[in-house]
Amino acid sequence: MQSTPNYLWSTEDLLGQGATACVYKARNKKSGELVAVKVFNNASYLRPQEVQMREFEMLRKLNHQNIVKLFAVEETGSSKQKVLVMEYCSSGSLLNVLEDPANAFGLAESEFLIVLQCVVAGMNHLRENGVVHRDIKPGNIMRLMGEDGQSIYKLTDFGAARELDDDEKFVSVYGTEEYLHPDMYERAVLRKPQQKAYGVTVDLWSIGVTFYHAATGSLPFVPFGGPRRNKEIMYKITTEKPAGAIAGVQRQENGSIEWSYELPVTCRLSAGLKDQLIPILANILEADQEKCWGFDQFFAETNDILHRIVVDVFSLQQASSHRIYIHSYNTTTKFLDAVFKQTNIVPHHQEYFFEGHLYELDPNLQAHNFCKTTEHNPLTLLSTTEQPEEIVGVRYRDPLEFPKFVPKVDVVADCGAAKSAVGAVHQTLRIAQDLRRCRELLARGLHWVIGNLKTECLRILEQRRGALSVLTCLQLTEVKTHVLYEAVPAGSGVPALKDVATVKTKLQRVAEELSQCSHNIFDFQGALDGILTELVKHRQQVHEDKSIRQIECCLEKMQLIYKQFKKARTCLRLGYNEEQIHKLDKVNLGHLARKVLLIFQDNCVQQYQEALALHGSRMRKVCEIKKHLKRLSNCISACSVEAMECQDCLQSALDRFLQMEKRSLAPVPPAPSPFHLSQARQEMAFRMQELLEQMRSVACDLQFNNSIIERLSGAAPTPGI
Repeated sequence: MQSTPNYLWSTEDLLGQGATACVYKARNKKSGELVAVKVFNNASYLRPQEVQMREFEMLRKLNHQNIVKLFAVEETGSSKQKVLVMEYCSSGSLLNVLEDPANAFGLAESEFLIVLQCVVAGMNHLRENGVVHRDIKPGNIMRLMGEDGQSIYKLTDFGAARELDDDEKFVSVYGTEEYLHPDMYERAVLRKPQQKAYGVTVDLWSIGVTFYHAATGSLPFVPFGGPRRNKEIMYKITTEKPAGAIAGVQRQENGSIEWSYELPVTCRLSAGLKDQLIPILANILEADQEKCWGFDQFFAETNDILHRIVVDVFSLQQASSHRIYIHSYNTTTKFLDAVFKQTNIVPHHQEYFFEGHLYELDPNLQAHNFCKTTEHNPLTLLSTTEQPEEIVGVRYRDPLEFPKFVPKVDVVADCGAAKSAVGAVHQTLRIAQDLRRCRELLARGLHWVIGNLKTECLRILEQRRGALSVLTCLQLTEVKTHVLYEAVPAGSGVPALKDVATVKTKLQRVAEELSQCSHNIFDFQGALDGILTELVKHRQQVHEDKSIRQIECCLEKMQLIYKQFKKARTCLRLGYNEEQIHKLDKVNLGHLARKVLLIFQDNCVQQYQEALALHGSRMRKVCEIKKHLKRLSNCISACSVEAMECQDCLQSALDRFLQMEKRSLAPVPPAPSPFHLSQARQEMAFRMQELLEQMRSVACDLQFNNSIIERLSGAAPTPGI
């Protein structure tokens, strides 16, 4: 046990160790509060006094939630060693997080954004105080859990920090070699004499490497054999990096360097976030300090990401998920363009569904008023183009790489292999979950689209029913008009029956088209019901699938073995019995890894590919039905227009007939005329009045039918299950 006047700790509670100090978990003697104490060793006192005091002074002037707080500076009772009493971060460092096999391929998107926000905020506070850190790396970014359950990251270890304005330079070298700016690497690691001075942008290089590491689980620049074994190639990679490249890997000895301009497919970040992040990495991972961004631009670009909101979109035909990063004040127009960049579906062909309803987006609607989406409850995008969309699906690396286990017992190598195997299973599990979620979103989205089409069928049937009732009235009116005209004596001056005969022909054609529409709609309803039955069966199969749970069980067993291997690694030598158990565990670990791979390939992938094939055929059928329904609706609308024209034609004919009758019944000089002709004309005039009343009724029916059609057209479809 060691202590200062107010704090007490055990040297067994080591949190971290560096060249000049060790950090321990300690307690306040009075309150019992947990703190971290940084105890400096003898080597630290060999440094100049100014350097020794620098960290104390730095921490005293810094006060920010993303920088570890300094509570006190004390001395141990016996040796009088300087002790910094600091805030205790119970969840270790970002490096601890990245060393967890669950994060072997990088952090989840939500956690990465927290890292981004915390580091940017902490660095911004340093720049406001004119401080350059000079040793940014995951091990110097501490983590603790906030009251809301979210991580909080804090910058620590200011032993290398110093005050420096943007236009000032320094010549001393500090830092950890994998994260060092190439100019500093050349002098500190390669020991090459040079007179270069370094500016504040050296921190940006270290931040770039740290962000890449957090996003991918790997370092961006890796020579064959690793950065620490092949230092000359490491320097070559970082200094000869082409503009825009964000990573370089040498895969074989003396081999060429593979440059990468994108984040790897294994990275867990969405394409939407990658598009925002890659330009930042490309411009701060720049060896030439003159070409590298300054902090102002770095803060501007990173804060631009952090101030965006996310809209989750699932493209139904492409079977692909997308995250759209957009500012809250951007309108629908900007959102549709962003979707187009990721899906290649032009804005005017984008149709959306949300929670079973057709989701209309007003062009001027701002993004903060959009519905709240998640990966499991996204906006479902349907392309209205008649050309079929290419299925993209879930992107992942295939085949997945699992390490090979050799029979020889090597606790260090075995622990590393076990860690890699567990990391690969974590990644396999995530992909399997993505494949299942994709299948669920396909079934649910298609269910919604079919529900909308069935509603459309009902609307068109109602539209047809209204048009048919009007047609019946018009046909009856046409017959009566025809009879009325035939009753007029020859030579009376009444117009010919040409107009009425034309109306009759039109009405017959309209009746035939409406009848055919009815048959087609019933056929479509039957086809849609058949697809719905298949979907219900498919969703039941997805629900009953145990593949995910089987992989999870294997992972739990593998994690227990990895835990034992970590413990064995700390031993200098295993006893006979422990070695035999170790061998059995290694065999079992390999068996479990192969079992996971088998479950993934034979169950998860196969079922997913079958689902994609079925979905493709179903979507083609649904899109074909949708296209035909649109044509039927247009056809019935055209029939209604023709009915209106027929009504106008009959009305015109009857008007002409009535005007003629009025003229024939007007007072004239007495003249001999047959009594029966006068009586017949009076009878026809009476019947004309009846027909005109019927025509007015038909006109009212047409108006009522049109109002029903308008209401149905604006109605929202019935939600799906």
